[in-house]
Amino acid sequence: MENQLFLLIFFIIIGYLSGSIPFGYIISKFKNIDIRKQGSGNIGGTNVGRALGFKYGLLVGILDVLKAIIPIYIASQYLIVDWQMALVSISPAIGHIFPVWLNFKGGKGVATTFATIFMVLGWKYSLIFLAFWILLLLTSKIMSLTNLLIILTLPLLFWLRTNSIAYVFLGFTYIILIWWTHRENIKRLRQGTESKIIK
Repeated sequence: MENQLFLLIFFIIIGYLSGSIPFGYIISKFKNIDIRKQGSGNIGGTNVGRALGFKYGLLVGILDVLKAIIPIYIASQYLIVDWQMALVSISPAIGHIFPVWLNFKGGKGVATTFATIFMVLGWKYSLIFLAFWILLLLTSKIMSLTNLLIILTLPLLFWLRTNSIAYVFLGFTYIILIWWTHRENIKRLRQGTESKIIK
């Protein structure tokens, strides 16, 4: 029991520290740009893409997913209790949103959430989820709106895949986190001033 508690705390810390690596900030710095002073000021792939171009935004997005998938996957080899894995799974998102390296002011947590989706749903269902996300983005043409809407499906998807209350709560926790980090986007959406990623 004590060993499992130690492993849980260890993987939560590792997940947080991995999630807090600010790839958007680091990559933009290599281009002599402080991404926090560009566009929305966010360090995520969307803002990096607007400032530096699509390929850099995609790179940041991929790295942000990987920095969450890796610690979650490693933890899954040692932890078997759903509640433990749920806590570990959300720790990279917490690190991304509140990175210790940037005075706890980070990204919005969408890419790191996708890492959990991939780990819970598996790659086949994740591809279907991704296709639906792309379709929704092409329809709405607004990244923030797409993310806000699709995140609402997580509790149901997690339940259908796992039949686990722990993962249902995890899904609801992601909804709260993502909607909170998008609070400025929500204001702009209500005002009709939110930027479209696809013209």
